[in-house]
Amino acid sequence: MAETAPIVTPKLDKPASDPPPPDFPIVGIGASAGGIAAFEAFFSTMPVDNVPGMAFVLVQHLSRDHKSILSDLVRRYTKMEVFEVEDGIVVKPNCAYIIPPNRDMSLGGGALHLLEPTLARGIRLPIDFFFRSLAQEQHDRAICIILSGTGSDGTLGARAVKGEGGMVMAQTPESTEYDGMPRSAIATGIVDFVLPPSEMPAHLLAYVGRAFGTRILPVSPQSPNPADGLDKIFALVRAQTGHDFSQYKRSTIIRRVERRMAVHQIDRIEAYIRYLQLTRPEVDALFRDFLIGVTNFFRDPEIFETLQTLVIPKFFNSKAANQTIRVWVPGCSTGEEAYSIAMLLRERMEALKEVFKVQIFATDIDREALDHARAGVYPSSIIADVSPERLSHFFEQDLPDGSAYRVHKTIRDMLIFSEHDLIKDPPFSKLDLISCRNLLIYMGPELQKKLMPLFHYALNPDGALLLGSSESVGDSTNLFATLDRRGKIYQRKPDSAGPHRLSVASLFPRPPAIDTARQSARGGTADLKISLHEITVRTILDHYAPVGALVNERGDILYLLGRTGSYLEPSPGEASMNIFRMAREGLRSDLTIALHRAASVGITSRHPGLQVKNNGYVSTVKLTVIPVPTDAEGAIPRGLFLVILETESVLPKRSSEVALAAADGAAASASLDLNDYIIRLKQELRGKDEHLQTVIEELESSNEELRSAHEEMQSVNEEMQSTNEELETSKEELQSVNEELATVNSELQAKVLDLSRSNNDMKNLLSGTGIGTIFVDHQLRILRFTPTVSSLINLIESDVGRPVDQIRSTLRGYDNLAADSKEVLSNLIPKELEVQANTGAWYLLRTRPYCTLENVIEGVVITFTDCTALKNAQKALQDSKNHRRLAVVVRDSRDAVLVQDLTGRILAWNPGAVAMYGWTEAEALSKNIRDIMPEDDRESAIAAVRELCEAGLLAPKVQNRVAKGGQTLPVSIISSALVNDAGALYAIATTERAVAN
Repeated sequence: MAETAPIVTPKLDKPASDPPPPDFPIVGIGASAGGIAAFEAFFSTMPVDNVPGMAFVLVQHLSRDHKSILSDLVRRYTKMEVFEVEDGIVVKPNCAYIIPPNRDMSLGGGALHLLEPTLARGIRLPIDFFFRSLAQEQHDRAICIILSGTGSDGTLGARAVKGEGGMVMAQTPESTEYDGMPRSAIATGIVDFVLPPSEMPAHLLAYVGRAFGTRILPVSPQSPNPADGLDKIFALVRAQTGHDFSQYKRSTIIRRVERRMAVHQIDRIEAYIRYLQLTRPEVDALFRDFLIGVTNFFRDPEIFETLQTLVIPKFFNSKAANQTIRVWVPGCSTGEEAYSIAMLLRERMEALKEVFKVQIFATDIDREALDHARAGVYPSSIIADVSPERLSHFFEQDLPDGSAYRVHKTIRDMLIFSEHDLIKDPPFSKLDLISCRNLLIYMGPELQKKLMPLFHYALNPDGALLLGSSESVGDSTNLFATLDRRGKIYQRKPDSAGPHRLSVASLFPRPPAIDTARQSARGGTADLKISLHEITVRTILDHYAPVGALVNERGDILYLLGRTGSYLEPSPGEASMNIFRMAREGLRSDLTIALHRAASVGITSRHPGLQVKNNGYVSTVKLTVIPVPTDAEGAIPRGLFLVILETESVLPKRSSEVALAAADGAAASASLDLNDYIIRLKQELRGKDEHLQTVIEELESSNEELRSAHEEMQSVNEEMQSTNEELETSKEELQSVNEELATVNSELQAKVLDLSRSNNDMKNLLSGTGIGTIFVDHQLRILRFTPTVSSLINLIESDVGRPVDQIRSTLRGYDNLAADSKEVLSNLIPKELEVQANTGAWYLLRTRPYCTLENVIEGVVITFTDCTALKNAQKALQDSKNHRRLAVVVRDSRDAVLVQDLTGRILAWNPGAVAMYGWTEAEALSKNIRDIMPEDDRESAIAAVRELCEAGLLAPKVQNRVAKGGQTLPVSIISSALVNDAGALYAIATTERAVAN
């Protein structure tokens, strides 16, 4: 059965006698983000004409300066009285109570107590805080409801309520605004109802009416014996799951069964048994209810610290590096305690810087819990139980949002999780440690007695047993010695008692048995089964040895020697093998004194002349108690004593003494009888005094131990209370920060979205402008660049982080990029220059400091702006200027200036040509040079043009031209070839002047 942790509640100052807890159910409702809508849906469907017969306590996450509107909201939908809680307000049925801002709240003595948070700001879990106090105060009358909210507040409190037999409801995640809290509770498997808030009131009222209207067990009058119904339930559970709960405590089982019957609205035990027979899932649900487990990492830190310092080092000191350390954790539930022990062992190995093989067998009968344990994934709330060092060393985040942690593989590999029934399955063996905490408290006394020898068998010599704070080894002190009383840590004693009895032969040295073949040769002893030495010892003991008993320090008889009927007899009532209870009259008081003296002082104690009554006769007995010494090897255990009883014989008097006695006569007989009587009274009085003194010493010793134990328990209680308050505070702080982080996260998401848009805009802007940009840091290492710059400087993504002077560029005659960047960084003066790429394109190179919004220089920005068009425009402008100057010369010249292409088409015609030939410029531009030549001279003129094309130079020559009026004019022509930048001829310019006839 999975272990269940005790519920720890806040320590409150109460009167000396607390009032009884309320006898009506109290419903705790917890919510966080999105809780207002859930509260509204819940109370709006609460029947207004039906008195619920219960109280409602609403706990919500509120900031310290937030004014709650919850009271006004609840009043709209219910006729119940609604109060904002004041410290000490008594809880009454049919009322609703609202937690005020900036307060923690707990339930105690039927009243609500407000506590100021210990930290002005931080993490708080007020819902868990209240639910835990509700569970301890109300037990099975506790009901908790978890509504919308972030985080996991309320989950631990719900476990506490369920562990006390209460009922748990949770909102369906689909109906919440924030599903963190409901999902966390549902994931534990302890929630009874998962409903939308609007459907919860009907189920709640039905459950309360069934569960608290009348008690369900004992069963109906037709079956007056409740054991009959429970036995049938045990049989059904055993048939389906294979596990037997008949030896568990009936009170716990009855509470679980009653709760399941109330959930399903079943009144009679016979009806529920029938329901179990027809509904197999309900058998599994009941089985899981039997297995409610509440556990956490390093629960009771002081105990784990003691385990780490007192017990674990012994494992490693007594083993070589190649030996295996074996640990068994029965009832491991979801594995937190097993993993905690594994971490302690790993830390010890790391401290020793040695590697040992470790096997930790973690077992349970709950398959779902074992699956969870094997996965090793736990919610982020474990940070309240695991130190930051262990969290970083032994865990890794399982989800990106940090809401879960997974145990590291090195720790998981140390554990073996297995389904194992402690009652029926054989135990593991050769173990160094068994950790069985808070499991025995659910088992009956007989089952507990059965398990102690089983643990003793499973452990190695000097192995350790760790039990829960409310458990002990009971009557099995002959099997286990106490190592730490507060921590409930025990050490295995050597085999000496119980089923392992010391034989008579073990008290004497046994020589080797005589060879039977040789005896056969001598005759008569061929069939001997034991040695002749043992035969001799038995014969002597039967006829001459005194009667004796081997006992432990508590008087438990381990072995009897001889016939003890004259001294010991079975006591009436329950059978017992305790020598004090079996001692006959006249022997018990001296036997108690003698054994106590032998145990406390360690010496032989002798008491002669005891008057022991036996069947109406009185015999004189000599009592001797001898401590049994131990040997160096430890084969003989400590704490054994040999009690020897001998009957003292009265020596016969001589004849002279008889005559003297007769002479004295009857006168002296009366005096002798009186003296004997006085002597016997004095002896008895002395014995009573010694016995009384022994009892007083034992009582004082017991009182001292009880006083010490009481002080230790008070100290433990205070320390646990302090630890609990610290943990609760830490959890509350975490929840508060978690909610703040949720708000900040939303804001950050909006900012990230804006930043993403800005980055996209900037990327498109840079890409759209076509400006190549390089960002470098103080060390001139490239931080990032735009794709455009890759055509100028050979950059790829892997070049980020490289110095800029190691990058080759395609610029002509420019390699001062690094030097110019250093210069700008040193004087903070931007620098500009024009550079040309190998492709012929021109770029404006600007180098300027990279300045943040805070006006901090963090590097240099290098930009390349394409200025090829500008350069071409500048060149064209310059050419245009040159052409304008030439045009002025041509325009103002009195000579005719003509330009013709290679085909003879006239391209230019100056005013001098207009004056000479009479054609206007427009008319001339539409003509070919042939049109102004006489037909007879055209071929020679064309030949001259060809000559010019081939030679590029034509000497002055006189040719005839035809004017507009038709007259022929002789002119002197000077021709020039026009060539472009590539040196190719594209036109011919002629200067023509009229020649006088």
